[in-house]
Amino acid sequence: MIRVTELRKLFKVTRRMRKELGASAPEGDHIAAVDGVSFECRPGRVFGLIGPNGAGKTTALRMVATMLKPSSGSITVAGFDVVREAQEVRSNIGFLTGNTGLYDRLTATEMVRYHADLHGMDEEQFEERKRYLFATLGMDGFADRRIARLSTGMRQKVSIARTIIHDPPVIVFDEPTAGLDVMTSRAIVELIRTSRDAGKTVLFSTHVMGEVKLLCDDIAIIHEGRLYFNGSKDEFESQMTQGTYEDEFIHLVGEA
Repeated sequence: MIRVTELRKLFKVTRRMRKELGASAPEGDHIAAVDGVSFECRPGRVFGLIGPNGAGKTTALRMVATMLKPSSGSITVAGFDVVREAQEVRSNIGFLTGNTGLYDRLTATEMVRYHADLHGMDEEQFEERKRYLFATLGMDGFADRRIARLSTGMRQKVSIARTIIHDPPVIVFDEPTAGLDVMTSRAIVELIRTSRDAGKTVLFSTHVMGEVKLLCDDIAIIHEGRLYFNGSKDEFESQMTQGTYEDEFIHLVGEA
């Protein structure tokens, strides 16, 4: 489970930021990228964090994954506090972010094995988990190819495999299908679905509203650091005033 309570993250406003923001720049020295956000992600459910660019999604996910420290509020992952028990959180979470680099000189298998070693997996555990992930993601055809020679979709699959090679109970994906082809996106969507069915806690952000409708059990809409909807997909659909998910999302963000 992930429990987020009154989460806030402040960043210092630099001269460059103030110049770029212009009239919309804050009066004080800090700006709130995430401001009083609370939500829960439960096992066996997929929680979708939805919002436009700059809404605070990635900042919130990075705090969940211990990459950033909250300015205030609290987060627990699998019962561990992200500040006081950061190492335990990292052992129980798999976090995929869009700007985590891969080592071009390693093969796909070597890259995934490296992360398995970091998590202390023995050879039998690694081979069993690798067989499952490589088959699910369709990686067997390029398992021994150097990462420098892989396509964008192949590299994303390697990133996902190394993220969850240790079979964590909590998985966090930051826009996992962004910029990918249909076949690669489908493989990732299927992996999210099977992770949920296995009882894992899955939190992901996306711009693709079709994925929200297909995958999510719970939805939160964030804009300018604040939540404007937080509830189940059924609750979201019951309060819709527009004809499609896309139109409802635009309507809620526009009102905000």
